[in-house]
Amino acid sequence: MICAISGEVPEEPVISKKSGLLFERRLIERHVEDYGKCPVTKEELTMNDILPVKTNKVVKPRPLQAASIPGLLGMFQNEWDALMLSNFALEQQLHTARQELSHALYQHDAACRVIARLKKERDEARMLLAQAERQIPLPTASAANVNTVANGKRGSNYIEIISIFKSILNSYVNVMPYSYAAAEDEFGPDGKKIRPGINPVMIAELTECNAALSGQRKKRQIPPTLAPVDALERYTQISSHPLHKTNKPGILSVDIHPSKDIIATGGIDTNAVLFDRSSGQILSTLTGHSKKITSVKFVPRDELLITGSGDKTVRVWQASEDGNYSSIHILKDHTAEVQAVTVHATNKYFVTASMDNTWCFYDLATGSCLTQVGEASGEEGYTSAAFHPDGLILGTGTSEALVRIWDVKSQSNVAKFDGHIGPVTAVSFSENGYFLATAALDGVKLWDLRKLRNFRSFAPYDSNTPTNSVEFDFSGSYLAISGSDIRVYQVANVKLEWNLIKTFPDLSGTGKVTSVKFGADAKYMAVGSMDRNLRIFGLPGDDSEEAKSPNN
Repeated sequence: MICAISGEVPEEPVISKKSGLLFERRLIERHVEDYGKCPVTKEELTMNDILPVKTNKVVKPRPLQAASIPGLLGMFQNEWDALMLSNFALEQQLHTARQELSHALYQHDAACRVIARLKKERDEARMLLAQAERQIPLPTASAANVNTVANGKRGSNYIEIISIFKSILNSYVNVMPYSYAAAEDEFGPDGKKIRPGINPVMIAELTECNAALSGQRKKRQIPPTLAPVDALERYTQISSHPLHKTNKPGILSVDIHPSKDIIATGGIDTNAVLFDRSSGQILSTLTGHSKKITSVKFVPRDELLITGSGDKTVRVWQASEDGNYSSIHILKDHTAEVQAVTVHATNKYFVTASMDNTWCFYDLATGSCLTQVGEASGEEGYTSAAFHPDGLILGTGTSEALVRIWDVKSQSNVAKFDGHIGPVTAVSFSENGYFLATAALDGVKLWDLRKLRNFRSFAPYDSNTPTNSVEFDFSGSYLAISGSDIRVYQVANVKLEWNLIKTFPDLSGTGKVTSVKFGADAKYMAVGSMDRNLRIFGLPGDDSEEAKSPNN
């Protein structure tokens, strides 16, 4: 009898009590030690189930081929040929598997592109349909009058247009791949939407970006073009620009394009405004949200802007050749007010945080929510969020005064910082990669990410005045905070004091500065308050801002 593993006559045979199979003792002992299962039947197996077989020790006769050197060479040649044939068969199977995998990946990529295009066309068709329906008089009496105008053809033409739009929209929905249409409405046993998740390819991309940025961070130096401390001490308001409506005043969010002198503001009037600081002109006013815009963020790649709103939606806007912006994605994954938007360092992904106690990780190209983290509840919500400069850590602030640090790859909560009072209104990571600043009702706290501890706190205002914004400049040299005024500090280390450079008064008269952002090299600051004006602080006469301001 032969061994069930090696196919040869065993020197020390044993038999399995469960399967009755014969094995070489040394082979089965190693397999049971590694796997704990029978190599043939895959049943659970221990050495207690193995019985030795007593046999006569008979010397095995040597085969005739091994009796001479030519015979041995022939045996070696046969084994070599068998090995080469087996290797050739394996290579063929590997080549076939590679071709099938490449074809499947190509089909998947093509399907994703088609789905993205169809979603965009479907949203455009829905928008056109909504615009056409708004143009039709709703009261039946007026509708009857419209039907009598122009020989009774005007109302019928409107109805015909609506029917055409609806047929177009239905055709887009019907053309959608079945798998995608099912995925849109697919829910798990817990009633939550099933998300595709962050796949290994994306994780590898995030890890590679993190390694590159963290390596550069160790070598980076403060740029010589950075505005010095004495220049910041002389900053004053050099312009004020009325960008938003007077009936609903208030700028809640400000962002500055990293490579252009363009400022975006989000207001209570439901509009986002893009403003060219160098020319002093409004470039575009983005309308579409139905409630206040709580967060605006530039994405330099493809000239994109992301807005989050109190209407529970997030919109991605893309610039056209004529300078106007159009909405290419309308995201409706949250069930409560969206409070924060933050963009990943790759400029391919972004995160939104909402008062529904969840944050979503999005693919910017397709506008799809890859994962939604958190349990929706009415007790707690996310009020702020920011990516670490290297991209593998996400910081979020909650309405319950808690700061959470997340590992983006695993979407797990790796640290919690408590000690604030009131909702955490803003979080900002320093470009040195070590410091985190958080703002709340009780002021600003600075955290050392290396030791996970609070090493300094600022309480600039009274107990009834929250700190609304906190922001490091890009070099990590200055920190600005805002509440009833704006204060700029010089960044030091954990042990040294952070000197207050200057305090700027709130010139809006509202006593509520909601946002502050440093321009390139801290050469100026953009400030939003609870009035309709965007204010620019810098050196008097800088870039002739005083001449460009409509209020000067």
